[in-house]
Amino acid sequence: MGMKDQFQDKSEQWQEQAKQRAQQGKEQAQRGKEQPQRGKQRDEETERLLNEEQDRLDQDYDA
Repeated sequence: MGMKDQFQDKSEQWQEQAKQRAQQGKEQAQRGKEQPQRGKQRDEETERLLNEEQDRLDQDYDA
């Protein structure tokens, strides 16, 4: 497996984990265990992490 494949696999794993965490946060917010502001903060954090990972992946392909 080449480096490109390894980076892509790792990126996909991180994206999936971020999506799962976002879904868990949404479910907890719906149950009333979290304040709406915290749920929004988690969504922003997840979005930021996804963007950073996509930037890393794009840099790998550019190299």
